[in-house]
Amino acid sequence: MAEQARRQVRRRRVFYIPGYDPIHPRRYRELYRKESAAQAEISGYDIGISPKQGDGAYGWEVEARIDDTPVEASVEVLVWSDIVRGSMSNTIPATYLQLVRTAWTYIASGTLRRLMWMRKGPVIAALYPVGMLILQLLIAVVLGFIAGRIVGAVLGFVPIWGEGGFWRALRVFLDTAGFWVPFLVVVPLVLRWFKARDGKLFAYYLMHDYAYSARWKGENPPELEARMAEFGDQIADALHDPSVDEVLVVGHSSGAHLGVSILADLIRAGRVPATGPALGFLSLGQVVPMVSFLPRAWRLRADLMFLSQRRELAWIDVTAPGDGCAFALCDPVAVSGVAPRGQKWPLVLSAAFTQTLSPERWKELRWRFFRLHFQYLCAFDRPGDYDYFQITAGPVTLADRYDGRAPSQSRIDVAASKYTTVVAP
Repeated sequence: MAEQARRQVRRRRVFYIPGYDPIHPRRYRELYRKESAAQAEISGYDIGISPKQGDGAYGWEVEARIDDTPVEASVEVLVWSDIVRGSMSNTIPATYLQLVRTAWTYIASGTLRRLMWMRKGPVIAALYPVGMLILQLLIAVVLGFIAGRIVGAVLGFVPIWGEGGFWRALRVFLDTAGFWVPFLVVVPLVLRWFKARDGKLFAYYLMHDYAYSARWKGENPPELEARMAEFGDQIADALHDPSVDEVLVVGHSSGAHLGVSILADLIRAGRVPATGPALGFLSLGQVVPMVSFLPRAWRLRADLMFLSQRRELAWIDVTAPGDGCAFALCDPVAVSGVAPRGQKWPLVLSAAFTQTLSPERWKELRWRFFRLHFQYLCAFDRPGDYDYFQITAGPVTLADRYDGRAPSQSRIDVAASKYTTVVAP
């Protein structure tokens, strides 16, 4: 593990980087409050949260007693939901154009085929919004066609009293308008009806998610780079706080690859003090290959290669085969084709949902794919050695918690990406 002296944690700073999520970060506070209480009751420890003190990033304070040791943790959410919302403010026609561009990027580059070599689940999840949006369009067109035929048939019974050219032109007009007017009214109405219910269908949401990376072919847009620099400053400040024993960065879903680049930048810049708090990076439910396999993801691939060799931190990657939205047990460095000879990180572990959730709980959640993608942040009723709340509020550093732990035997560490360059041409 990382070459850091073993230490007992009394105070921890936690920085949580969400995935592509437009929702206010208070949802994460409520999730932590509810699920930490449930896990504490199951596992037999005490934990509670209170509002954050002072200004700065949105967050909350945690007080826990685990293994008879009191620990304080300050959890801060590194918010980029405003950027997400901005990228989702598309009209319906613009979303369908996005669909075409995104599908073309992943298919024409060969990225989609190579992603399927590893895990079909997240690829199916990526294809879901494409199929769902096409299905919605087909339904809208069929209903519009039916409405047009019905109205056209009704207008066909309207008598035309004369037989001259004007009356013949009127008949043609009625026949044409009788079909196209209802067709052009019904199709948009049906599409808007579907979009209004995307909170349950997730077609538009997922389409915007995949299109966000595909649009830049793996590069970060300027506004995201600027926000990541701000996140780096916040983490750097915590690393120079003498009252803190551990700084823990948690990257969930798309937030995992943001965390990789932020931490790589901090270490390159010499902003991780050798005598400061222990530094841990916990990536959860990562979808790194969806970005790192794209042709212009030079920065991310370079950051993966760099971070995988560093001794300034401990990097643990936790996924689960039961999570159909993540690249479960895929070593994000190795599968991206940038594993160096001296690769040290990440330690790839499985949350093993089928073992850490009771059969009854697993049956309840098995087909709730979006909910399972957040299970890493929730309570397990048959917990193993992964416990999100002990990691974020317990007395043991991330490095010490998994010291000597072997990676999951089912991990995938074969290079699969077509694009492996780490420098822009």
